[in-house]
Amino acid sequence: MMTLSLEDKKAIQLDRMRYTKNTFSSRMVYLAILFDVFYFVSIYESDVGNWYYTWLIGISIVYNLVFMLVAFLASEGVKNYKISYGYMLCGLGIGQLVRIFILPMMANSAMTKRVIDKKTVEVPVMETPQFVWVVACLVLSAVCCLAAGAVAVTRSRKLAAYNASLLEKA
Repeated sequence: MMTLSLEDKKAIQLDRMRYTKNTFSSRMVYLAILFDVFYFVSIYESDVGNWYYTWLIGISIVYNLVFMLVAFLASEGVKNYKISYGYMLCGLGIGQLVRIFILPMMANSAMTKRVIDKKTVEVPVMETPQFVWVVACLVLSAVCCLAAGAVAVTRSRKLAAYNASLLEKA
């Protein structure tokens, strides 16, 4: 039985990339979308008066829809080692991190009036447990996007260099 050298194993692995999909990056994007959905549901199921009924929540809804559509498109692109989709995922990941400082921070620091036991009291729009949950969802979504993007860019570059080397040999 013949044993392969490390160099041969790497060459085989690179050659296999020509015929297999980048499923790791694609699945990480699906996870990012799932965490975004958890964020989406947690925010929009909140019933704290009319604090959320502003133009900011409208922009947030539109951004969520755009995020999910673009992320799904990118998940299909990175399957086929398209480097531009890897960069797009990095941008989406940064966008998810920036979102932490907009709606969740504002809702966590805002107060609203609610009637509790026939008394009007001020309560936080977003209490600490919900704040921690939505921040965790956005962070996990961002980490998934950034990891998927970094892996996609790395693998796309390796495959492009390997394909170029094959053309040189021919």
